[in-house]
Amino acid sequence: MTTQSEKPSFVFTGWHMLGAMLLFFGTIITVNLTMAYFATSTWSGLVVKNTYVASQEFNGKAAGIRSMLATGIKGKLEVKGDRIHYALTLPGDEPVIADKVTAHFKRPVGEHQDFVTELKPAGAGIYEASHEVLHGHWIVEVVAVKDGQTIMHEANRIAVIGEAK
Repeated sequence: MTTQSEKPSFVFTGWHMLGAMLLFFGTIITVNLTMAYFATSTWSGLVVKNTYVASQEFNGKAAGIRSMLATGIKGKLEVKGDRIHYALTLPGDEPVIADKVTAHFKRPVGEHQDFVTELKPAGAGIYEASHEVLHGHWIVEVVAVKDGQTIMHEANRIAVIGEAK
């Protein structure tokens, strides 16, 4: 006589299938929502006229800026109210004299508030301009030229808090 004391084998039921589907699709939906959140809450992009051309020029521009910064030149931009203040120095806080300094203020998305202003010399290595800068995020590209050569070209993302009066 034989006794069977086997455990009943596992039976995959509809409830198991429902749980597997919820886990599978829940994971996909969670990942997609997380990616969408990060895509909309971080870097908002940059408007360019032709994205293909901009992508082809990027590495060359980046290499040029790296070699320029290797000289030790640095700029410091401050925006307070309607005053734009830019200081251009070499190591040891030695002022840099430029023939022309321009600041291109661009919104990260959209072009309707973008503007370009020329900064006038206001002392040794100091350049200033007066222009209303609305509150919010800006990408400011500053270009300094001396004797026809670009001696400084930098872009910084800044946040202006509060509106200019």
